Amino acid sequence: PIVEPEVLMDGPHTLEMAAEATRKVMAAVYKSLHDHHAFLEGSVLMPSFVRSGDACLLEEAAPAGRVALATLTCLRRTVPPAVPAVAFLSGGMGEEEAALMLNEINRLAGSVGGMAPWSLTFSFGRALQQSCLAAWRSSEENVGAAQAELLLRSKCCSLANLGVYAGQGSRGARGAPDYFLPDELAAAARRLPVDLGGSRDKSSLPAL
Repeated sequence: PIVEPEVLMDGPHTLEMAAEATRKVMAAVYKSLHDHHAFLEGSVLMPSFVRSGDACLLEEAAPAGRVALATLTCLRRTVPPAVPAVAFLSGGMGEEEAALMLNEINRLAGSVGGMAPWSLTFSFGRALQQSCLAAWRSSEENVGAAQAELLLRSKCCSLANLGVYAGQGSRGARGAPDYFLPDELAAAARRLPVDLGGSRDKSSLPAL
């Protein structure tokens, strides 16, 4: 099974509050999986990073080092070693922030032997596709540029997966968070071909 318990970044909660909420959620999730005899060796956990809320007024956003330590500590206390992989969600973060956060977690796990019995990887959405969509802009002439951006972001996340990412993608087409605005995305979607059944005709979309 794919297990996706996400503690959202929306709200005024501190890092400590997020850690406690995540711990309780993870404990409840794995208690339920155990009760239902889930095959943990064939599962993937897809959580969010443990971080303070975007509206927290009590402290500035915690640095990557604190987030990495809080996240790993929570996982070690709740996730069985039988689980093969933890694939983090970006949870609304920008491309660079998410990649650097993943990198710090893997760097920390690698520096402390045995701290992570699972593969710590990524399952990013916007944090992997944002620059690609911004470069494409629903124009066929931009397909090559969009492919280059997607390849760059994939390489950045791959390096972060190994704990050796050093910001090589920060000069990509759209490194800043939230560059590809929702109205631009909606306008691009409206220009996509639609078949008579009302679904998007994927065969006519550019291959990215």
